[in-house]
Amino acid sequence: MIKTRNQIKIETSSSSMSDLVFLLLIFFMITSTLIAPNAVKLMLPESSSRTMAKQNVTVYIDREHNFYVGETAVPVADLQRNIEAGIEAGVTDACVVLRADKDVPVQDVVNVIDAVNNINNATGTKHKVILATSPKQQ
Repeated sequence: MIKTRNQIKIETSSSSMSDLVFLLLIFFMITSTLIAPNAVKLMLPESSSRTMAKQNVTVYIDREHNFYVGETAVPVADLQRNIEAGIEAGVTDACVVLRADKDVPVQDVVNVIDAVNNINNATGTKHKVILATSPKQQ
């Protein structure tokens, strides 16, 4: 029987596969850091946009965390009821304009947004909260 010198070996090189895995790992690590924003320092409420919206209800929050619907002082617990009373009957897409001091904590802003969302969920309406800003100083 004649034996051939070249025998076929059934093997695969795993070095190219590991190189590919490491390149993909590096790619995803770099792109994931670009997607996730780092801490952003905000100087609110200043804006250069001049978008105006029809004001149905205006909510004010001052530095002492006092809430006002229109010109009436309102406790946080009654905020939802007073906003709902300020919206005209039959209006399904009212704009609630929030005018908050720039030193107001975000939680106070979230309280107003939650109140409007609770009204929307209870009545099936689509009221919006708009944060009013001052023109940017140049």
